[in-house]
This record gives sequence, C-alpha cells and structure tokens, in this order.
Amino acid sequence: MTRFLKMHGLGNDFVVFDARQQQIVLDEAAARTIADRRRGIGCDQVIVIRPGTNGADAVMQVRNGDGGEVEQCGNATRCVARLLMQESGKTAVRIDTLGGPLLCSDAGGGNVTVDWGKARFDWNAVPMAKAADTNRFHLDVDGTSIEASAVSVGNPHVVLFVADADAAPVAELGPRIETHPMFPARANVEFVSVEEDGRRLRMRVWERGVGITQACGSGACAVAAAAHRRGLSGRKVDVVLDGGTLHLEVRESDDHILMTGPSALSFEGDVDLKALAA
Repeated sequence: MTRFLKMHGLGNDFVVFDARQQQIVLDEAAARTIADRRRGIGCDQVIVIRPGTNGADAVMQVRNGDGGEVEQCGNATRCVARLLMQESGKTAVRIDTLGGPLLCSDAGGGNVTVDWGKARFDWNAVPMAKAADTNRFHLDVDGTSIEASAVSVGNPHVVLFVADADAAPVAELGPRIETHPMFPARANVEFVSVEEDGRRLRMRVWERGVGITQACGSGACAVAAAAHRRGLSGRKVDVVLDGGTLHLEVRESDDHILMTGPSALSFEGDVDLKALAA
C-alpha cells in the first residue's frame, strides 16, 4: 500500500504522493486512473513530491486528470510548500518544477505566497504557432473571431476579457481554444471580467487536460499579469475564482508575480497502486 494525501487549494484538488523516501512511478495511465472520480481516488491533478536537487527543498511532478505531465500548478505548489514548511519548521522553501523554480513563503493565517517569477509575453514563449501581438489578438473559433491575450507563466494561458465571467460559455469555448491549432502545447483558458475599477478580477477557468475547475493558481497569475499589461488593473488585485479568492501582486521592483492563498488537507489514506492500475 502507498500512502497519499488528498489536498486542495480553493477546491482545486490533488492526490499527493511523497516519493522522497520510496520509489513511486506513475505513468500516464496510472495518473488518469487515480484522478478518475468514479473508479479511482478522484482529483484534478496528481502530484508526486520527489527529492530536491541543487539546493531545492523538493521537486514537484504534476500530472493532469488526463494523465499528461505538465509544467506546474499554482494551487498544488501552495499545498506542497505547506507540507514542506510544516515538517522542516522553515518559513520559506524552494520547489523545482518543469516550468522552473518556485520560491514559497509563509504568509500567515494558513496562507502561502508563491513567487511565480515574470510573465512572458513573447508569442513563441507561450507558445503560439505563429507570430502575434499577445496583448491583443483575434482567434478564429468555429468561424467566430474572439479577442484574446496570451501569456506564459511557465505554462501557456489564453485570457479572454468578457463583460460577465459568470455568464461566459466556459464549457463550450474552453475546449475549443485549449486545442486550437494556434497553441501547439494546448492552453489553459481564462474568462475574466473586471470589477471594482480593476481592484478585483472575476475569473473562471478551463484547465488544459482537466476541464472546468474551482480554481487555477497559475491562471490567476496569468490574468493578473495580462490585466495589468492592458491597464485594466493595478499591480495588486484580488482574483475571485469559483472556489474562493487569491491575492495577486505584480511586484514593482522586478515584475515578479506573487500569489497568496490557502491550502487544505482533506484526508489521507493508503492505495494499492498495482490494483488500481489493473
């Protein structure tokens, strides 16, 4: 039997395995079965914590609900950082990911702040299939022209600023934009409305390889960066997701994106990975 933790950040939920003291190998099929809410444990993403290298406290591996490995996950980063800080007594840790290192610190009140680094706006960094103005471009979706922004925060995001995020057709447009030929690595898709004169952004999300989720930490970072770039919000903004609110800052000194929010342990248990894969 293999021990796991079920955790979440604002309802974006994870099955977390600790592979620092034991060997845990999860392929695409195994991760997909674990994530299945009827035949497995059920989650948006499967997380494996591996031993840190080159000064990192740990390495975090992320697989989406479809089993595919992705660069990073903001809400999961806060969960893993909380675990590492609780066991070590540290108030700051570094977690390495495929998308780069993430510096995390205790923000008090059960919250964790993650330094997400700078957003990248080059079209080939997103990546996009051809050159475009990532601040404002038009995307053809089933014959309809949709205005969007694109940004990489270590993983690809397409941001649509809309009049009312709550009424946005997330389930209809999300999968079409995720798999659009313009985005060769696919994309996370955020639908955002600006509220309270830019002090608040209401966001709903279609996550690449998962679908609609309660929250997306990297998505919140992406929309804060995109909104600030367009002049729709200041450097500090609350991003309101279906599962709750994250606090974002595009730091003036270096344009690093700082994301602050909670994490929670739902339960822990043991699973027979071999039986689950059978």
